[in-house]
Amino acid sequence: MKSIFEKIIDRELSAEIIYEDGLVISIKDINPISPQHFLVIPKKKYKNIQAVSNNDIHIFSHLFSVIQKIVIQENLNEKGYRVVINNGEYGGQTIDHLHIHIIGGRALRWPPG
Repeated sequence: MKSIFEKIIDRELSAEIIYEDGLVISIKDINPISPQHFLVIPKKKYKNIQAVSNNDIHIFSHLFSVIQKIVIQENLNEKGYRVVINNGEYGGQTIDHLHIHIIGGRALRWPPG
């Protein structure tokens, strides 16, 4: 069964896309926890961080390169933002498809929760 992210990538579900290239897609989160909340999702499905093999390790540098582009595009670079990867049940991962949250637009507290 496809995850919600795979359905968005395959255009079976709509989403507000803010960035896309051959390796990743970035969308606005449908349940934002801050005024600006985006997801950066590899198009190739990796269940979680551990599922990324040494042959695919380049995806991490690409994901963070895209994050740099998005924070500039969305004017988050001056006041700051948080980058979060939830990994596994205890890490708060609810969709078994690696993705990164970019959260900003307000002052964020620590610890997160």
